[in-house]
Amino acid sequence: MVRVLVIDDEKNIRKTLSSCLEVGDYEVETAVNGEDGISKFSEQEYDLVLLDMKMPGMDGIETLKKLKKIDSKIEVIMITAYGTIETAVESMKLGACDYLRKPFSPTEIRNIVDQILARKELDEEELVDFGSYVEFAKSCINQRQYDRAVETLREAISIDSSQPEPFNLLGVLLELDGKVKEAQKQYRAALALDPTYKPAQDNLERTSKFDYKLQGMNLGEDYYQETDNKEETRNSK
Repeated sequence: MVRVLVIDDEKNIRKTLSSCLEVGDYEVETAVNGEDGISKFSEQEYDLVLLDMKMPGMDGIETLKKLKKIDSKIEVIMITAYGTIETAVESMKLGACDYLRKPFSPTEIRNIVDQILARKELDEEELVDFGSYVEFAKSCINQRQYDRAVETLREAISIDSSQPEPFNLLGVLLELDGKVKEAQKQYRAALALDPTYKPAQDNLERTSKFDYKLQGMNLGEDYYQETDNKEETRNSK
């Protein structure tokens, strides 16, 4: 059975998350703060951690650092109602696999947990459809395997060229390589397919600003890419 650790100082949030996940046959344990979470994580093995960003005492970022020192491969979903783009970027840089904002519905909770755990099981040899290629590409991005991610996204496009998501992700990868103008072309391609696709809208608007920064990259719904917070690139390059 999949074991999940929920670390949150709010009793109602712990109860909500536990109830939602136990319905899905997950075994859930809770911790009332960062120190309690680290103690329990040190004593037991877990497949996934849901971690609140803003807690008294040891906050989410510090707790995340300690969790990763104990097990660098543990999947951690950050939860917050207070986080900014910068804290999202910081948490992803430290190894968080995803980011969930309060308030959230039971369906959203189960979907994100199911998606993260399914992504862990993906094998490149078993990719068969558009969705699996896109999810595998996201996994590659999190592991900084950028060339592999590009190849996988191109495969996804060859299967279904009518979806905006892989074009947006290709734009993100081009940005990370310093190719801003080429990235903008990919964002425009995504918007040509779906003018309402918000991740591409956000990325195109951000890269078009005079004071362009990598911070704030949007990979999709509730999904943020790790970046170097100190790195800054001008759009004129």
